[in-house]
Amino acid sequence: MTGQKNTQYGYHEDIYTALDAITEAQKIAFSPIFFQAVLCMRNKGLLACLDRAGKNGADFDQIVREVSLSDYAIEILLDVGLNMRVIYQKETRYFLGKIGHYLLHDKMTTVNINFTQDICYQSMFYLQEALETGTPAGLKVFGDWPTIYPALQSLPEQAKKSWFEFDHFYSDHSFPAAFSHISQLNPKHIYDVGGNTGKWAMYCAKHCSDIKVTLLDLPQQIAVAEQNIKQAGFEDRIDGIAVDLLTAEALPNKADIWWMSQFLDCFSVQQITHILTLIHHSMKDDATLCIMDLFGDRQSFEGGALSVNASSLYFTCLANGNSRFYHSKVFYQCLSSAGFYVEKDIDGLGYGHTLLICKKR
Repeated sequence: MTGQKNTQYGYHEDIYTALDAITEAQKIAFSPIFFQAVLCMRNKGLLACLDRAGKNGADFDQIVREVSLSDYAIEILLDVGLNMRVIYQKETRYFLGKIGHYLLHDKMTTVNINFTQDICYQSMFYLQEALETGTPAGLKVFGDWPTIYPALQSLPEQAKKSWFEFDHFYSDHSFPAAFSHISQLNPKHIYDVGGNTGKWAMYCAKHCSDIKVTLLDLPQQIAVAEQNIKQAGFEDRIDGIAVDLLTAEALPNKADIWWMSQFLDCFSVQQITHILTLIHHSMKDDATLCIMDLFGDRQSFEGGALSVNASSLYFTCLANGNSRFYHSKVFYQCLSSAGFYVEKDIDGLGYGHTLLICKKR
């Protein structure tokens, strides 16, 4: 599967001429600077100004009238925008390019940019340390925490907002498609392992009146989820059990569906196998394990693969130092080691998720 994607995206060969390659190398050399410049173009309304101008474009004087920056600042941002192909110029008029359009209007791009700026940007200075030590060295930007998960509710408000918008954007778009498959299993009781803020549990409760859901997660996350669940009026059918999956010796065994969404990517391969083995020992023999996650080798478009691999470096530098969005074959190996087999494998849910429906072997 990985080989097919490499061929599809052109990763199996060196596609650039020498002149193109040196240009791309400069983009990498100055990429943090360009990123901040384009972010300023968005935040200060320069991209929006050109968007409003439409096919007629805008000259420099018009941009100065509409954007609250000095002539100097606007001029230098326009030059960078041209370099990055975010905008283009015909004679004296500037136009919003396709890249600029997506930077301004595409929700996925907005979520990714905000996550990069508010969560990852300063922390990535410590990426090499994280890679060398196997620890989330960049997390020190936010405080003294072993991993980011117990720190989530203590992050600065803007950082917390961007983290949850990033996390929810990808999972939320997959919930309807995934639920159509889960509902076919006629579940009565679902364990939502790593239930986070309770969004999946509440989605299930909203769309099926006789489903009971129990969240299994860290105490800090259970506390937040319980508030959300109470506010939504589902406390009669959704409850929570505080548990650390890495230290627990046993889990409850009442559910007929064990569900995990973007959860196992928060752990190392050894930890994934440990968690799956714990679930295997705890669950009923006729229960079903359902895993929804993002896999780099299952993305239909290069932009998806790029986003998955870039996000993996967040896990390296900030989340825990030893996890990532894996290739699907890694999950298959972990499942097999823990005593499971994949009964059904469904790609293309939402923005590139895969659903693995598994049974005890």
